[in-house]
Amino acid sequence: MEKRSILNSKIFKLSRICALFVALLAISGTAFSQEKANNNPDKPYDPKVAIFEHIGDAHSWHVSLPLVKELSIPLPVIIYTSKGLEVFMSDKLYNANNEETAYQGKNYTYVLENGKIKVADAAGKPDETVRVLDFSITRNVASMWLGMIILLIIFGSVSSTYKKRVGKAPKGLQSFMEPLIVFVRDDIAIPNIGVKHGKYMSLLLTLFFFILINNLLGLVPFFPGGFNLTGNIAVTLSLSFIVLLVINFSGNKYYWKHIFAPDIPLWLYIIMVPVELIGIISKPFALMIRLFANITAGHIIVLSLISLIFIFKSLAVSPASIVFVVFMDTIELLVAFLQAYIFTMLTALFVGMAVEEHHHEHGAEI
Repeated sequence: MEKRSILNSKIFKLSRICALFVALLAISGTAFSQEKANNNPDKPYDPKVAIFEHIGDAHSWHVSLPLVKELSIPLPVIIYTSKGLEVFMSDKLYNANNEETAYQGKNYTYVLENGKIKVADAAGKPDETVRVLDFSITRNVASMWLGMIILLIIFGSVSSTYKKRVGKAPKGLQSFMEPLIVFVRDDIAIPNIGVKHGKYMSLLLTLFFFILINNLLGLVPFFPGGFNLTGNIAVTLSLSFIVLLVINFSGNKYYWKHIFAPDIPLWLYIIMVPVELIGIISKPFALMIRLFANITAGHIIVLSLISLIFIFKSLAVSPASIVFVVFMDTIELLVAFLQAYIFTMLTALFVGMAVEEHHHEHGAEI
């Protein structure tokens, strides 16, 4: 008992040291990035520029570390115009001073406008008459691929360990991942879906770990973390659309009967049927907004607290700013797990409602 108490004490102390180290990295990395954003010392600091640059998408990946020169990793630009496909690296759109400039491609001259690639006219201004289809590998796309690679490495390793250690106790990464997998099965899938949960375990595990890994990577202040993938409305829309398809393709006759032929007086159909049809869309829509809003809000709050140092231009503000940032980083760590759980749990709940069997006749006989 005494040994266990000593071990728990050591683990607690180590966790506090790790939390403090991560918080200091977050503060220093973010603060340095914010400082770089304000190139003109005579101009009043505008936190919106750095905040929206962080939570938005970009055609390059900026790397900011304390005491290290800021780097910008170019990403492939893939655009299709009326004259055909054109591919080049995003660094062509910036000059030696890292300022936006026009690039003469083989088909058109291209410029950046609010992070979007546009065709430029003779005066170098965006020409809205020329349509551009952008299929570029942006920062969000690259970070999503990174999350998927991590996901494949983790589950590939765990899967091979299970095959090698059949009937043996979990070991290494397997012992860390197994409680999470069992949690998704026993506390999310089975209570909400029931006996048919096995059919949907792959979907639920993918959703849970994809959201969780990208939430956690978004909290890492240095490359390759620090992005806002799950706070991007297009990403949450895609996840919710997948859930929408799964729910409605899994729906049984009782699910559709409840929508189009509910057991209510006929005069209520004109109200209830449209309400149920709206409910088909509103359920995944709520998933989309909840994940997007919670993750984005967390990033904005942390960056806003850091920006106080530069707004007041005083180190005297930094202790209070740092304390609040450490507190918010701790909350965001909880939110990273909580939002992955909520999205997966509600998906399982909606699927369970669609596949639920009703036995009214059998119940009446009993």
